[in-house]
Amino acid sequence: MRPYKFGLTEHDPSRAYPGFTMFSPSDGSETFLLDMAGDVVHKWDLPQQLGNYAQLLPTGNLLVSCQTEVGPKLMAAGGRLLEMDWDGNIVWEHIDHLQHHDFNRCPNGNTAYLAWELVPTEDAKAIIGGIAGSDHEDGGIYCDVVREVNPAGELVFEWRMMDHFPFEKYPIRPNRHRHEYAHANTCFVQEDGNFLLNWRDLDLIVLLNRETKELVWEMEDRRWGGQHDPRRLDNGNITIFANGSEQVGPEFSRILELNPETGETVWEYKGSPVDTFFWPRVSGAQRLPNGNTFICEGRQGRLFEVTQEGDIVWEYISPHEHVRTEGVIRQIFRAFRYGVDSPEIAGRV
Repeated sequence: MRPYKFGLTEHDPSRAYPGFTMFSPSDGSETFLLDMAGDVVHKWDLPQQLGNYAQLLPTGNLLVSCQTEVGPKLMAAGGRLLEMDWDGNIVWEHIDHLQHHDFNRCPNGNTAYLAWELVPTEDAKAIIGGIAGSDHEDGGIYCDVVREVNPAGELVFEWRMMDHFPFEKYPIRPNRHRHEYAHANTCFVQEDGNFLLNWRDLDLIVLLNRETKELVWEMEDRRWGGQHDPRRLDNGNITIFANGSEQVGPEFSRILELNPETGETVWEYKGSPVDTFFWPRVSGAQRLPNGNTFICEGRQGRLFEVTQEGDIVWEYISPHEHVRTEGVIRQIFRAFRYGVDSPEIAGRV
């Protein structure tokens, strides 16, 4: 892996998409907004440690998850969803101690998010695979729920994996613990209100119909090696960050643009050489209006933009370090680029 330095390391103004970049260090309680020079132009101080990430709404408000430290001790736990104005004032919040990973403001003004629920020990026998005897200490296995609440915090939609998903079709991998099933990390809300759901440990992406609660289609490919952040593009295709974990040979990640009707990969980005771009967890990618792709390589806190040809035209390395069991890292779960004239930014910076 090539050495890193902190801050802005690359910028081609003639080819990079001009705007502002927002990110939240994983083990911190701050969210930063950078200009194209890599300078911090705005910052939000969060009232608690970050749950996973933050995003801007078209109003300019910040939607963020913070940790409540209540509920199962699983990865990417949140529990407190907050909407904060530009000055950091809390204007809306919703508490669900089982909330984890992802959340989104729906086109109808509601808020959708992922949550956990415990599959009782007896029912969990239908879930096959995994390391024997490694079920959760509370008994049973945690699986996922999609919830949607209105601005008053009232539950208006719920999809329970336990009621709808064919567990027997997708066994847990033999080397994975049985305390959690499938590991959802994304509930992307489409303009039509339907959900793109992503289960990393199954290498599975599905489209969930909000009205019928049925799965419209699914894509599965173990070559992804786990994946994060599926997003629907205007052309109907989907981008993902294919992490590339547990693969034979050199470890490397890829950004893929997939046709959901055919399963065909119509575009991909990988490092050159391939092992210069890799992190087996977290991370994401965003297609920009100029056709470039903005990428968050999670562990190194590496945020960069590539052209359709794969040229790096902007790169920033986060200086915010934190200690994990694997050592000192600069992890970022997900980051975003907002255009200068976008509703999220216009007139505010």
